[in-house]
Amino acid sequence: MITLLHIDASARGGRSDLHAHGSHTRRLGARFVARWHAVRAADPVFYRDVGQAPPAPVDSAWIHAAFTPESTRLPWMQGRLAESDRLVDELAAADLIVAGVPMYNFGVPAGFKAYIDNIVRVGRTFGFDRARRGEPYWPLLTDRPRTLVLLGSRGDYGYGGRIAAMNHVEPAVRTAFGYIGIRDVRTAAVEYDEFGGECLAASLREAEAAVDALVDELLAGLPGARVKPPALMA
Repeated sequence: MITLLHIDASARGGRSDLHAHGSHTRRLGARFVARWHAVRAADPVFYRDVGQAPPAPVDSAWIHAAFTPESTRLPWMQGRLAESDRLVDELAAADLIVAGVPMYNFGVPAGFKAYIDNIVRVGRTFGFDRARRGEPYWPLLTDRPRTLVLLGSRGDYGYGGRIAAMNHVEPAVRTAFGYIGIRDVRTAAVEYDEFGGECLAASLREAEAAVDALVDELLAGLPGARVKPPALMA
């Protein structure tokens, strides 16, 4: 059984295939999960919407609590870290993380940045020992392989494009998740979001095809017989 964690980070509440001003990343994430479930309906999916319900941002109380040894934490510290604990537990339980993360002003949305700050946590997802020679930091989510599927939406900031260097979404997410031990990252993205017209329509078709191919590739890597997912509506 494969456990999926489906995360949406868009501030837009609907999907662009269902709502005129909906989110492209919500559209891609829903497509991925539907195609996966068409073959593996029994696989559990946990859902987290950090676009509509973002985690509380890290503050001084959170930092104080997180860097206090667990054995000496006061009750208020446990309470301050309770949300972070839930997010880390969800992530640690997942084999496959499907994250829809649009680009906002060259980086990730604030809600997803708050999510990253809550899951990149000393003692839970990475270790730290200043006396450890050579490398005082090490990842803790290495008990089994995990894959992150990062589904994006942006302008013409794609790799190889004229302003690709301004795209800080994929590099930042790869760095954060790699730091805690999740280094298998697959990506697909919609380009030309603000252009509209045929440029956007063509990019949406390409992104949906890329999502389908990602699902098929990941399913093909699982043991046992598999059935090709049925075609989905574009």
